[in-house]
Amino acid sequence: MAKFKTSDEIVLLRESGKRLARVLNAVAKEIKPGVTTKHLDEIAEKLIRATGDTPPFLNYTPHGVKVPFPASLCVSVNDEIVHGIPGERIIQNGDIVSIDLGLTHNGMITDSALTVAVGNVPDEVTELITETKRGLMEGIKAIRPGARIGDIGAAIERVAQSHGYGIVRELGGHGVGHAVHEEPYVPNYGRKGTGPLLKPGMVIAIEPMFMLGRENIMLLPDAYTVVTEDASLSAHFEHSVVVTKTGVEILTIE
Repeated sequence: MAKFKTSDEIVLLRESGKRLARVLNAVAKEIKPGVTTKHLDEIAEKLIRATGDTPPFLNYTPHGVKVPFPASLCVSVNDEIVHGIPGERIIQNGDIVSIDLGLTHNGMITDSALTVAVGNVPDEVTELITETKRGLMEGIKAIRPGARIGDIGAAIERVAQSHGYGIVRELGGHGVGHAVHEEPYVPNYGRKGTGPLLKPGMVIAIEPMFMLGRENIMLLPDAYTVVTEDASLSAHFEHSVVVTKTGVEILTIE
């Protein structure tokens, strides 16, 4: 069941989101050839802690996983869809890099992600990144009191289908705020008018993941990194939002 947030909690979430957006955008500017994924993680953690906040992903253990996540930032490169563990991998010209980050401010958590191209990439890759972001925004536009979770998924799915992209169906958005993952689950596909009702005070993370290839995915032996089975490229965008009395507010923007 969704955990509704009070007006005071939403004030804190709004500040959490602004801080997160500032850090995520700063890390994105550091993505360039020759940089290790570990370096990006170190920057993210340093910037979060500099303002007295904490990184909720660090040592977080999701349901069904036996070992905690060992970093503050998820860094997924090329065919890695989500939850890539930062390390000694060196970013190359032509890579696409997705960064996913959370921030806890006064006990309230927000979550956001983006994908960037490094140097020159084919037009179809640029379009994949652009359209995955558009899928995020179309999903957010579907949010209002009285709408349903299926409306969000249907809006995201329309964008993917218009380009023939694969959609990650095993993973999706989620409630957020008191914990990294809360109810409700928000699939990136669906049928309008179905699913849980959206009500003011609900805070959810919307996060489309599109693939250039087939929809089959695999989990690597590290227990976290999810990749495309056919090694096709993937993009990922995410915002934390709150359902308001009149519509929706994006929390994770500067």
